[in-house]
Amino acid sequence: MLEDICQLARQAGAAIMTVYDGAAPMDVEQKADDSPVTAADIAAHRVILDGLQRLTPDIPVLSEEDPPGWEHRQHWQRYWLVDPLDGTKEFIKRNGEFTVNIALIEYGKAVLGVVYAPVLDVMYSAAEGKAWKEEQGSKKTIAVCDARPPLVVVSRSHADAELQEYLHSLGEHQTVATGSSLKFCLVAEGKAQLYPRFGPTCIWDTAAGHAVAVAAGAHVHDWQGKDLDYTPRESFLNPGFRVSLF
Repeated sequence: MLEDICQLARQAGAAIMTVYDGAAPMDVEQKADDSPVTAADIAAHRVILDGLQRLTPDIPVLSEEDPPGWEHRQHWQRYWLVDPLDGTKEFIKRNGEFTVNIALIEYGKAVLGVVYAPVLDVMYSAAEGKAWKEEQGSKKTIAVCDARPPLVVVSRSHADAELQEYLHSLGEHQTVATGSSLKFCLVAEGKAQLYPRFGPTCIWDTAAGHAVAVAAGAHVHDWQGKDLDYTPRESFLNPGFRVSLF
């Protein structure tokens, strides 16, 4: 099934690129939480929803662009968790740092994940404890890698004072900023060693990258040391967390 989901992510990426390249209007609007949504978000959502309903009609879907109410999902044990376009701010800036995120959740854990970056044409995927990166027609397994000084990856669009204080406490390190769930993937493939997050994220922002990072040997814990959990709850917000080797 992983290959089918990768292909579906590519199809969603193609729908996004139609807008990104200017062949269709971007139509930026603000949602109730003041986050932006574009025609590309909606187009990718429709591609993924149609594809998942065709591939796995018995598994419900929670997508950022049409999340079911709590009464419908409170007893879900297995479901798809989707961000059709993660990094909408980066998409609007046209810097290429946005992704399609699709994850399968079973009993609170992200057991399969696909992160596809359409502009870069790079696919990260994970299932059954293995993680891969595919680019330029070549697919290889990936794994975390230690380095000194460590490279810390941070959000390009969500800096805050708490993060700056934490970075100051780390001692010698280097930082790189990037958008979307690519931050998880940089740790997963060994290019970075730490991704700390204090600002708000939602479960669809993290699940696919979480699956890739863990399959590659990383840990994804909240600041109390507990695994991020995707068991259905009324709020979609995550606690703060860190993605690290240890």
